[in-house]
Amino acid sequence: MERKRIILRFIEQINAHNVDGLCDLISEDHRFVDALGSVVEGREQVRKAWTGYFLMVPDYHISCEEILEGDNIVAAFGTGGGTYSSHGAAVDENKWQVPAAWRVRLVDGLISEWRVYADNEPLRRLMSKVSVVS
Repeated sequence: MERKRIILRFIEQINAHNVDGLCDLISEDHRFVDALGSVVEGREQVRKAWTGYFLMVPDYHISCEEILEGDNIVAAFGTGGGTYSSHGAAVDENKWQVPAAWRVRLVDGLISEWRVYADNEPLRRLMSKVSVVS
């Protein structure tokens, strides 16, 4: 039950865009793996990545519908979405939402890995559309 509580707290911090709160819940050697397999390692690098992501998608949010627990692995299923913001402009036509899953490894009560499984194509399409127009 403790693992589930940690994951839900992490998701709350994501939804609040509280980068410091996120970093309080991750290990010093934390690994973030995005849906394309790109890896960000280390708490401070992850801090920079989340800060940048929240600038790009200022209303990013996760909705978790189900959590399955293993020994040190937790899987969460739900949706992720937000509004892509280019040059500070978040407009409704840039909203997206996709089904998503997260595989989370916990060590000593901290999240040592957060791995995302989601179709990034809606966000990539918005990014390329805005880049072409700019």
